[in-house]
Amino acid sequence: MRLSSSRRVALVAVALAGVAAAATGCGGNSAAPGGGSGAKASGAAGSVDSIIASAPVAKSLPDSPTLKKIKSDGKLVYGGTASAPLFSLKDPTTNTLTGFDADLAKLLAKYVTGKPTTDMKQVQVETREALLQNHSVNAVFATYTITPERAQKIAFAGPYYSSGDAILVKKDNTSIKTVADLNGKKVATESSSTAAADLKKYAPKAKVQLFEENNDCLQAVQQGRVDAYVLDQGILVGDASTNSDVKVVGQPFTAEPYGIGLPKDDPAMKKFVNDWLAQIMKDGTWAKLWKATVGTVVSGDAPKPPEIGSVQGS
Repeated sequence: MRLSSSRRVALVAVALAGVAAAATGCGGNSAAPGGGSGAKASGAAGSVDSIIASAPVAKSLPDSPTLKKIKSDGKLVYGGTASAPLFSLKDPTTNTLTGFDADLAKLLAKYVTGKPTTDMKQVQVETREALLQNHSVNAVFATYTITPERAQKIAFAGPYYSSGDAILVKKDNTSIKTVADLNGKKVATESSSTAAADLKKYAPKAKVQLFEENNDCLQAVQQGRVDAYVLDQGILVGDASTNSDVKVVGQPFTAEPYGIGLPKDDPAMKKFVNDWLAQIMKDGTWAKLWKATVGTVVSGDAPKPPEIGSVQGS
């Protein structure tokens, strides 16, 4: 889910340079891309519009109940978030979602239906699998880390992006630079996230406090209730990019491959989505979208996308 400013951008740029990749009423319908958050995001909106306008449309669909429903509904209903800068953030002035995940969902919607119409349903870490299992959503785009445990319940297409657990602290914090420094400190993370288990392994003496959402963790740091916040680097860098009182420190200390969550009982859809990902990675669409979203904060060329099916659980 996010990125940073000046010095933080440099740290994240170095970290991401080697990366092998990149719903409720909160979401609402999105028939066309646009909007954004902040000057850079707003400036990239036109670029995202053109990327989606030139994106491919499938010539035919396989025998997939999920794809048939998307086609008949004329929209992709997906689980996501509205509070992840650079990946999926809702612009209150336009009521639209923008970011790498949100716009990737629009690209898939267009590939299936011919139009980038999406309906985002807000999900929590704990609800993503259940919503896919009961078919409340067609897919999940939510900086969703692929794990073997999750893959027992749902299917994953991808990975389409790679991140890793990183550390966010208040801007004036000088005592925390590495994961080892978290031992003995109060550390926030999202409940049921992979970061909670990672902290037990890499900082066993950290005093972990669990919160439901990213914003809750961020506010805990800003208000001094915790010393640090650990989660996927992409999310944290996004937080730092829109909040000048915090920063991302050090390098990621884990590898977090993001996948698109799909219903496990529809293997034809998984193959279809993987083939689509391979196509947009090959034709440059993926790199263009990265530059127009994450790349508005991280300098340099887009990273090489990860190899589809390259991690356990994908």
